[in-house]
Amino acid sequence: MADAELIVDARAVHAWYGSSHVLQGIDLQIARGQALGLLGRNGMGKSTLVRTLLGHVSQRSGYIGLFGQDCSRARPHEVARLGVAYVPEGRGIFPNLTVRENLVMAARPGRDGRSHWPYERVLHTFPRLSERLRHLGAQLSGGEQQMLSIGRALMTHPELIILDEATEGLAPLVVAQIWRVIGEICAGGIAALIVDHDYRKVLAHCDRAMVLQKGQVVLQGPRGEVTRGVAGYLGV
Repeated sequence: MADAELIVDARAVHAWYGSSHVLQGIDLQIARGQALGLLGRNGMGKSTLVRTLLGHVSQRSGYIGLFGQDCSRARPHEVARLGVAYVPEGRGIFPNLTVRENLVMAARPGRDGRSHWPYERVLHTFPRLSERLRHLGAQLSGGEQQMLSIGRALMTHPELIILDEATEGLAPLVVAQIWRVIGEICAGGIAALIVDHDYRKVLAHCDRAMVLQKGQVVLQGPRGEVTRGVAGYLGV
């Protein structure tokens, strides 16, 4: 894989919370337009890896390249400006802003100056939000909040979107809609890093996948290869 194709090029990444050595030498690459699934049981370092890539973990070492730039010591707002959108576990919407305000405050053109995900397209993708435009974030159901969180991320016109447990705790019909949208995002050429407890769905939507165990990569490769070996690491 040529370096010019890489949106994410992380090498020998370590991260700590205090004296706890959580990530231990992670290598991770994501090419332009590629979807990578990040799998592992709870507590194995998935969310820490996501937060480290985004600049939220201060105790870190190793090389983190984003869009050809050295972002090893970059702060979160610097990472976001490069074209990385984050849909966090817990949704992270603004509860005292309306649905419309949550969306519009995030709107900006992409790095190429084009707007592939304008306001109208987000509302078309999530019709439920168009019915709730004047509702405050705190007045929405969990599923509606997740739709809003994804819609807000898309309005930044990212080249890479990171989804951390985007379907957790949602009703089955909402989960199905979220996965449909994730499929549309990936098919549209946006690179994605997907973390979700439903490993079968993750593998169905990804080109490649990697499995973490105790802060180390124990399995990675094309989804077909990972599918054959993943069950033993996830205890399923």
